[in-house]
Amino acid sequence: MKVAVVYNEAMPEIYQTIQNKSKNVEFTPHFSLDAPDPISEFDFIASSIQKAGYEAYTLNIMDSLTTFIKDYDKNKPDVVFNLVEIFNDQPRLEMHFTGLMELMGVAYTGAPPMALGTCQNKTLTKRILSTLGIRTPHYKILKDMKQSFRLGLHYPLIVKPAWEDASVGIDDSSIVYNVDALKKRVEYVFNSFKQPALIEEFIVGRELNVAVFGDKEIKVLPISEIDFSAMPKNLHPIVSFQAKWDPMHEAYHKTVPICPAPLTKKVRAEAEKMAMQCFRAVGVRDYARVDMRLSKDDGKLYVLEVNPNPDLQEGAGFMRSAKYAGHSYRKMLKMIIDLAYERKLAAQKK
Repeated sequence: MKVAVVYNEAMPEIYQTIQNKSKNVEFTPHFSLDAPDPISEFDFIASSIQKAGYEAYTLNIMDSLTTFIKDYDKNKPDVVFNLVEIFNDQPRLEMHFTGLMELMGVAYTGAPPMALGTCQNKTLTKRILSTLGIRTPHYKILKDMKQSFRLGLHYPLIVKPAWEDASVGIDDSSIVYNVDALKKRVEYVFNSFKQPALIEEFIVGRELNVAVFGDKEIKVLPISEIDFSAMPKNLHPIVSFQAKWDPMHEAYHKTVPICPAPLTKKVRAEAEKMAMQCFRAVGVRDYARVDMRLSKDDGKLYVLEVNPNPDLQEGAGFMRSAKYAGHSYRKMLKMIIDLAYERKLAAQKK
């Protein structure tokens, strides 16, 4: 089987020029201080697929649909491992690339267009989940500064760009405790991201990452927890953009994953049930991660995000859970590819 690992990095050279001028930090690092290199990660995924027994190559479409179409016509891969997350610098166009593959009859991994579009719209996702009785933090959406800031929500609040993912636009200042700070942060979202602001009640408690794998049949992998116990008092216990992507920031080293998470049977069973409900409700497939908070106040679970096509780096959230489920990195990549290929065979039989 031939697999094309397709991604979109319009300026790959930028990762060759990123240098940490100094690696002297005023805290004890838990992880490496090296800056992330997505290009190397894509190459590693392709290499791992090859070692799993399939032919594989990488393709950077660089904001060009023509590049993808020409390559597909030339190499005719059996499956596209879809790692395209942004197009023309717009996250909301991610769904349209999968739409193109649908029109072309391409077998590809991960979520279909409607699921990607739904999950990109945080408020739509929350509305869908609410109809099923799945708890999410109480929220309001603001589209301009003229709207009333009397939201009827309980402080502290967290302010997020409404259409971003991967914690983009979320940092320590996203948590606000009064209306003045709220207005300042909402204005920041408007000016910086040109989109509505989602304001949620901040759930104080434990953060859980619930990985779900499958298509027609799905299963929950061992639940992972983000341990905030080492987080200094000057930083909020959240998985901010810096905590995910900036190895020179203290939050990156003080948000430590624990897998499997130490949970009671009752909480684990409820988290698994909610994750599978979320998976089906928004239409994701193959692999996804549902982020939840276990409230310190009422002991209830609240869904924060449903993440289609989450990060597949070795050691990252989804793959961490896969490892503790007994699946090697190569095996899980192969299993994801096989799901896409099985859909292709099923479609040909119709």
